[in-house]
Amino acid sequence: MKVKVQAPAKINMSLDVLRRRPDGYHDVSMVMQAVGLYDYVTVETTDSKDIEIRCDYEGVPCDERNIAYKAAAAFFKYTETENRGIIITIEKHIPTQAGLAGGSADGAAVIVALNKLFSTHLKEKEMCEIGERVGADVPFCIIGGTRLASGTGTKLKKMISIPRCKIVICKPEVSVSTAEAYSKIDSANLTHPEFTAEMVKAIYARDIWMVTSCMLNDFEIALDLEEIKDVKRVMLKNKALGACMSGSGSAVFAVFNSEKKAGKCLQALKKDYKEVFLCEPVKEGCAVIE
Repeated sequence: MKVKVQAPAKINMSLDVLRRRPDGYHDVSMVMQAVGLYDYVTVETTDSKDIEIRCDYEGVPCDERNIAYKAAAAFFKYTETENRGIIITIEKHIPTQAGLAGGSADGAAVIVALNKLFSTHLKEKEMCEIGERVGADVPFCIIGGTRLASGTGTKLKKMISIPRCKIVICKPEVSVSTAEAYSKIDSANLTHPEFTAEMVKAIYARDIWMVTSCMLNDFEIALDLEEIKDVKRVMLKNKALGACMSGSGSAVFAVFNSEKKAGKCLQALKKDYKEVFLCEPVKEGCAVIE
């Protein structure tokens, strides 16, 4: 038996890092948005009693370091289900170390797939509880859509969808580790009004111009990478309404109110960058497709 799941990437429409907590984690306030850039994760049963990971994407570990492996182990522990053996095959399209939750999306897809495969009938909330044990972005990747996130990023509040638009995503060659990004935040001592509250108002106003004026990411400010600035310059030159780094980087996304303008930007970026994508906001998270 096998199940195939479609797992969307996420972008951060806004991202405020509020404070470092006593436990070493950080409280954040952000608006997360699922987009139509997908990994495809297939989980099938075997009789090996092992969790086997298969993925030919460069840099992705195929052992217990992979978040998909951790998600499977967490699922079996939470549900007290016996693992008679599974193979997890990951077809990656979401760039790694990009701030697009590619790894978290794969972990979320595994939980959704195993729930179907083993007929455990977990509710969405229960799947998110498993996901929270694996990574902060995993619950969002299970649910998808447009969400206001708080705490460490796992407290999710449903919002209306952002206005219809086209989104161009570009991942420059530079990569950023999340640990490095938070270290930069801690030493930067950023002080500015919280943009997430303004982003929420803009989304409920259904005003795409207002939305793009509220896009801000504390990691982008703290890291201050020239590669990010270069990508944004191309995007804005090609009539993007706004552009911003996603998550802890280094992917940058731009919002357009015209598919034609978005397409022109896509072609302009492809001259200098390998990983460039055209997509749009989606209302769903991980979904079983086979």
